[in-house]
Amino acid sequence: MKSTQSTILIVDDDPKIRTLLRRCLELEGYNILEAENASEVKNCFAKHHIDLVTLDLNLGADNGLSIATELKSTHDVAILIITGKGEVIDRVVGLEVGADDYISKPFHVREVLARIRSVLRRTKSPSRAVMNDHTVCDATFAFEGWTAIPSRLELKDSSGVISDLTSSDFKLLMVFLERPKRVLSREQLMDYIGGIEWTPLDRTIDNQVARLRKKIEPDPANPMIIKTVRGIGYMFASDVLQS
Repeated sequence: MKSTQSTILIVDDDPKIRTLLRRCLELEGYNILEAENASEVKNCFAKHHIDLVTLDLNLGADNGLSIATELKSTHDVAILIITGKGEVIDRVVGLEVGADDYISKPFHVREVLARIRSVLRRTKSPSRAVMNDHTVCDATFAFEGWTAIPSRLELKDSSGVISDLTSSDFKLLMVFLERPKRVLSREQLMDYIGGIEWTPLDRTIDNQVARLRKKIEPDPANPMIIKTVRGIGYMFASDVLQS
């Protein structure tokens, strides 16, 4: 099935990789842009609406993780990290700064295409649209002395101090706030936040929940807001007031 003209920015300092991806993605009907460094990435975003970025972490003088962090803080864009850096820490850090999926070089183009389709499907899902609706109407969500403001991606405590949530932290928090008192499986959570396909050995969601707990729970070691439902997943146990 051909795409509906989504625009993809390929960020890689290797022209051969960019050419390979361009040819494959254009055959699938995608609009393709290319960049080899941070400056060119900024220029592309200044001139075009971009739906997804394939991003290499090793860009010579530029840091791919820094680019991902900046893009997630300033644009509503999906990011698929494609890199030769295969260490687990790079994968984890990439997901923590907001990347939607991660694939290592050498890769097979069919796998890249499958991952891109999956990420685009999820980032354009109804749950994402709900977040955008909240942004427009400037809704707020209050719980346990905290106030979440989706339009600003801000979480404030009872004193008005803003918590240092990453974009991925806030996305996960919103999934819980929109579904309080409901048991959510790890697979559901991964789908709602637009992450990679979940497998029983995947600890991504558990790591993200643990990180979020450290920022909102009075005692993260004994969580009372986000409770673990053994063998299934998690539940946001607190009352949520939406206004």
